[in-house]
Amino acid sequence: MVSVIKKCSLLVFLLLVSCKSNLALQNQKKSDVNSEVSVRLNSAKNPFGNLNDTTFVNLKAYSSDFVYDMKYATEDNFLKAKVYDCAECYLRLKTVKAILKANTKFMKKGYRIKIYDCYRPLDIQKKMWAIVSNPTYVANPSKGSIHNRGGAVDISLVDTNGVELDMGTPFDFFGIEASHNNNNFSKTILDNRQLLKKIMLQSDFQSFDSEWWHYNMKNAKLDPVSNIKWKCD
Repeated sequence: MVSVIKKCSLLVFLLLVSCKSNLALQNQKKSDVNSEVSVRLNSAKNPFGNLNDTTFVNLKAYSSDFVYDMKYATEDNFLKAKVYDCAECYLRLKTVKAILKANTKFMKKGYRIKIYDCYRPLDIQKKMWAIVSNPTYVANPSKGSIHNRGGAVDISLVDTNGVELDMGTPFDFFGIEASHNNNNFSKTILDNRQLLKKIMLQSDFQSFDSEWWHYNMKNAKLDPVSNIKWKCD
């Protein structure tokens, strides 16, 4: 009888130990899951980490919601020359934050930003100046442009089917028709330009009177001209 009682006591003890172990394991798994969720949430809340706002970053690292047609990485531009080794959109982090904000607003209306040009290293500016040495068309590299400071973007809009909205002229059209002040267009074209301008101005950008596609980040002229290069695969 005593032996039976001892065996039963041992069995109960083993069952209690097993239950406690399983419970501890379950709690540990929950803790691990909660930790992973916390990391993901923190990452989502702060995708930029501790980077300084003036750091150059690749826009593609923060969003896949943009359409790219990087003209100067091809010969399809007014220079008729490829001046970038590869197509990338680098900007200062504060400019990336602003254009992400703008694109979110456009997407709520059924559009997305199409990008033609972003940060332009000073050496590229010099290359462009060597091809077209005319300040009407190319900024003199001796002074540099907002593109060289990582604070300018050349953009348009596309609809849900990826079709570009009619802005009245192509990108890099150097004539009075490209100006924001030219109203000799249909209501549709004027509305398209106004939509682009309105949301970009709401998102900490400034327009450039003679080019409907060009937008500068506010106070970007205070940043230094840069010649940082990106790597091509």
